[in-house]
Amino acid sequence: MGVVNVTPDSFSDGGVHFDADVAAAAARRMMDEGAAIVDVGGESTRPGSEGVSAGEELRRVVPVLERLGGEVPISIDTAKAEVARRALALGAEMVNDVTALRADPGLAGVCAGAGAYVCLMHMRGEPRTMQDDPRYEDVASEVAAFLEERMAFAVSEGIAEERICLDPGIGFGKTLEHNFELVRRLDVLLALGRPVLVGFSRKSSLARLLGQPAGPLSASVAAAVAAYDRGATILRVHDVREHVEALTVARAVAAGP
Repeated sequence: MGVVNVTPDSFSDGGVHFDADVAAAAARRMMDEGAAIVDVGGESTRPGSEGVSAGEELRRVVPVLERLGGEVPISIDTAKAEVARRALALGAEMVNDVTALRADPGLAGVCAGAGAYVCLMHMRGEPRTMQDDPRYEDVASEVAAFLEERMAFAVSEGIAEERICLDPGIGFGKTLEHNFELVRRLDVLLALGRPVLVGFSRKSSLARLLGQPAGPLSASVAAAVAAYDRGATILRVHDVREHVEALTVARAVAAGP
């Protein structure tokens, strides 16, 4: 899953794809490089970020989707029913909600009505406060329990279980060790029976591990391969070509002769 943030303030590529033509070109390039789907978002969820209105979010993402015209498989990264409805009408196939259908009571119905795929993510708190001393007794078990409950809610709202994937929310209300523990124990999430999405790309925890101001691409690739090796189905990344190359090798090694 390639990432195109149509925002001025996302943690990694804020401002890079703020122009609709640039964003659409980036989505096409990611598909050429081997992405299966591209995640387009118009609201930053980096630690400390403030939200934007549905109108502003639509102003950012609709021109991108219109330019793509359904030629690229799209996931819309939103927690708002109004934004999801418009994006799905413009050809998006998945709704990627960092709040796991908690922020907008109308979103589940929009997804169910459109027959959309849905990604449910775990987040402790909200972007503005999620990194304020997050604590868990057993992070893998607690995240799994939350996702199991949210999946049951989604199904009760009419979303087909086979259209749901789960995201442990790397960096969303977790410390460095929490993030690594979730990848090490991905089997706890896989036991829920749905595909698991991992988004470790360019996360600040990788930079902290290495004692650098920003995590190098090699760190993101290493985390992605580790997640793949433990059963992750979808990897959400900013640098598609490099990740596809690394995973091609990892897959060949795992397959054997």
